[in-house]
Amino acid sequence: MNKKTLVLGASLKPERYSNIAINRLLKYNNEVKAFGLKEGEVNGITIDTKLKPYKAINTVTLYLNAKRQEAYYDYVISLKPNRVIFNPGTENPEFYALLEQHHIAFEEACTLVLLGTGQY
Repeated sequence: MNKKTLVLGASLKPERYSNIAINRLLKYNNEVKAFGLKEGEVNGITIDTKLKPYKAINTVTLYLNAKRQEAYYDYVISLKPNRVIFNPGTENPEFYALLEQHHIAFEEACTLVLLGTGQY
């Protein structure tokens, strides 16, 4: 079950949850796009440092704290994803309200747990 996913806040560091998420998403056969501040590659996935108008994004999974998310509100909404996952530490009621206004589903959850329990 392929859910095209954008990892927002991707890191090249193998110990970072965003990096682990990229690898785990691939393991479960999801198409992965990644955006981060440092250019590079994780398991064949290029981390984009410029925002791109990706098509058909099912899920945006966030690895940015609430303050850092503000710069990306309009971008995420413009992608029209089916849902946005707020991983632990990324909770943001202000963003929830904006997503609701645009009829975009969201959940406070851990992408790694959702994948591991078959709920992704």
